[in-house]
Amino acid sequence: IFGKLGFQYDPDEESTALEETLSALNDLVVAGKVRQIGLSNETPWGVMSFLKLAAQGKGPRMVSIQNPYSLLNRSFEIGNAEVAIREKVGLLAYAPIAAGVLSGKYLGGRKPAGARLTVFPDNTRYTNPQAEAATAKYVALAKEYGMDPASMAHAFVYSRRFLTASIVGATKVDHLKVAIDAAEVTLSDELLSAINAIHAQHTMPLNAEKAGLPGRPRPPVAGGAGDPAIG
Repeated sequence: IFGKLGFQYDPDEESTALEETLSALNDLVVAGKVRQIGLSNETPWGVMSFLKLAAQGKGPRMVSIQNPYSLLNRSFEIGNAEVAIREKVGLLAYAPIAAGVLSGKYLGGRKPAGARLTVFPDNTRYTNPQAEAATAKYVALAKEYGMDPASMAHAFVYSRRFLTASIVGATKVDHLKVAIDAAEVTLSDELLSAINAIHAQHTMPLNAEKAGLPGRPRPPVAGGAGDPAIG
């Protein structure tokens, strides 16, 4: 999910059976404590496995999947996007502007006072030469089209057919306004083509050493569990 696209099998992994997890969530639904359930940081196999169990009458059906998605992390498009659309399990995208990186405020080694990655320097998921190079191109592209870089990044996420909602980790009211206003922004086909051209050059520019794809993602939770570095 973060930085690596290939599945990594661990024969010694420990995990809770999916049936047990779904049964526990079903108890919450039956008790009236939860209305709907969804998945978080899940793979296509995981989503389809839970849907199969629900179809067999072993628990409620998942209605959403909360995974990271942004211009710097489009891994959701590989497998999960099709599942989300065809099975109507919409994406609740977190880190839509990559912890603020896609605003361009960290370019050139800048560390704005009070900014997320200044306060939490251990979050290096989007801070590497590849991510910086990609970000610089996206920022330059946004400015070429007279757009705020963060607004373009949000608008791109909003434009995806598989999206149900975007989880915005705003730390300031101004950040929230940019995210809300971006919902009214329509990206032209020309701009989308330019975005995809950059994506072709920097397909997965994340820090793989700091955040790799787990053998089994975290279990699902009622309502979903976010990433501490959303934004």
